[in-house]
Amino acid sequence: MIAGRHFTVLRKASVQWKMETHAQSQSKERTMRMVTTYAGTTLSCPCSLRRKSFVHIKNPYLDSMDEDVLYHLDLGTKTHNLPEMFGDVKFVCVGGSPNRMKAFALFMHKELRLADSEEDIKDICAGTDRYCMYKIGPVLSISHGMGIPSISIMLHELIKLLYHARCSDVTIIRIGTSGGIGIAPGSVVITDEAVDSFFKPRFEQVILDNIVTRSTELDKELAEELFNCSKEISTFPTLIGHTMCTYDFYEGQGRLDGALCSFSREKGLDYLKRAYNAGIRNIEMESTVFAAMCRLCGLKAAVVCVTLLNRLECDQINSPHDVLVEYQKRPQLLISKFIKQRLGLLDQTS
Repeated sequence: MIAGRHFTVLRKASVQWKMETHAQSQSKERTMRMVTTYAGTTLSCPCSLRRKSFVHIKNPYLDSMDEDVLYHLDLGTKTHNLPEMFGDVKFVCVGGSPNRMKAFALFMHKELRLADSEEDIKDICAGTDRYCMYKIGPVLSISHGMGIPSISIMLHELIKLLYHARCSDVTIIRIGTSGGIGIAPGSVVITDEAVDSFFKPRFEQVILDNIVTRSTELDKELAEELFNCSKEISTFPTLIGHTMCTYDFYEGQGRLDGALCSFSREKGLDYLKRAYNAGIRNIEMESTVFAAMCRLCGLKAAVVCVTLLNRLECDQINSPHDVLVEYQKRPQLLISKFIKQRLGLLDQTS
């Protein structure tokens, strides 16, 4: 036990490596498949032999620090063996609600058919009430709260965690809820471009007294791979479209039902129609900063959100609770299929 802070012990996985060759595009690529045993269950994850893709940190001061305390995650480089705890992580899934991300962790435990008990799945960030984090084999499930400020704090510390743990070839996906524009409630949107309230693919970060503009480009191949996975799910519609990220749930999204409203019904509807014509299919409050930070730090990222209503028809979410619960499971089903496909488990678990 390392003294000083709360320390979470995770079951150590045994790792083996196997060689394989597979065709990709028009050439053959040699890959190494990491065969990892978690509590008696074997998972295999393909890793390219060309070069591992590590997380990049764009901070010249970080490596000179004697200790890095990840305060909001209740972790640190001196108090925890981060490579031992997290070095095998290949998939990171983030979402706003702590309860939803715990449910996703339990769902992935079942989908991966891990032999250990669900009772062994503990909140790694139990020493703080800011975020929750669960590790299920090579999958990390983390809550990020609501809005750009909350997710950006979590992302700073998560990215540093992946860096300190020397993780490689990590895929990160935000799964969540959103308001749809011109599409049926319950539709799942895979984001091809995260845009701001002016329909521009950018994130403007205020640093000191300057505004720094960053690209919000997401990994197009990852979006296509997710969309191809969705074709095997017939129970709900999935599409690729632009996602608009706003700083506010009410006026910022053209709602008429907030405590403040400074525009007419006609102007609000016109704004949403212009958004639809610009290719925007849903609205949420995290995607631009998520895309910008992941891109700068070398993480392949995607955003997959279900829509709870059609904003061209109404402002308030009034579907029955059981319907909303089912909607929220839809991105999880898609991401589960994607992860199992990457791990070579579809034939075993479908």
